[in-house]
Amino acid sequence: MAVLLAVVVPGLRAQSGGGAVPALPGSTRSAGLGGAGVALIGDAGALFANPAGIAAIHHLAIEASVEPYLAGTTYSAAAIAVRTGHVAWGFGAQALDYGSEPVIVPDSASGGRRGTPTGASFTSTDLLATSGLVYRRGFLALGGAVKYGRMQIGDWSADAWAGDVGLAVAVFDIMALGVSVQNLGGDFGPAAQGARLPRRTRAGLTMNYVDPEGTYRLLTTVEGQWPARSPAQLATGVEGGVVTRGVGLVGRVGFVTRSPVSAASRWTVGGGVELRRLHLDYAYQGFALVGGGAHRIGVRWAP
Repeated sequence: MAVLLAVVVPGLRAQSGGGAVPALPGSTRSAGLGGAGVALIGDAGALFANPAGIAAIHHLAIEASVEPYLAGTTYSAAAIAVRTGHVAWGFGAQALDYGSEPVIVPDSASGGRRGTPTGASFTSTDLLATSGLVYRRGFLALGGAVKYGRMQIGDWSADAWAGDVGLAVAVFDIMALGVSVQNLGGDFGPAAQGARLPRRTRAGLTMNYVDPEGTYRLLTTVEGQWPARSPAQLATGVEGGVVTRGVGLVGRVGFVTRSPVSAASRWTVGGGVELRRLHLDYAYQGFALVGGGAHRIGVRWAP
């Protein structure tokens, strides 16, 4: 537990200055494509990268994923989106659980070498909840989202409110453009020593080279990311496969530029099983340190 508090928790949270959760892809599909997601529209998980991305759902979309992350932590995410006419609404939540340990009081009779469990538990969690509203007219969709972030270590906690704005342009099933600005606001206050949700601007393009309702699938996505007070990044990904009568397999590979000192691999891989409107996804990213790699599994449903 001492290692968790002294090394792992601060290290992960330092990645973004206001918790590690905002830096992680919200969907398994995006994770397999190098983290690019601002122009991946039509899934509930699009809300995490660009609120305008949920405007392309038909009526209802649901998505969930889980990932045993670094040093025994667990990352999970879930989202739901509903569209009626020109308006779509979505809600999603992301959490990074650092685990829990029993609280033990030292036993003075043993000189502090032994302890007595109190029955209480020491926990640490980062949470980010998002609720978005989108209006679509023709090819163009505009959306905004309100976000609530919470960092908690034992009895200590800090809260922050922020907002996202996004734009999506979908040209039938051929291509989509996406732009978003994330985490406007997001100050955790004096208790967190100036920590805040990291502001990030994203712009990307997704292109389908074949009919996505046909037998073959081939899609590319490219995205520029401009985090505040950090170098710009470029994320790219390719998705391809074969689907017959709604059933088939797809594979994914992604690449993202990173700092030379980052332990995370620049390459990601993934895939999925297509079962008509049900999609089972997988993504993997390697790490040079602490555990070797992270595997994520997810499920999407969009009738």
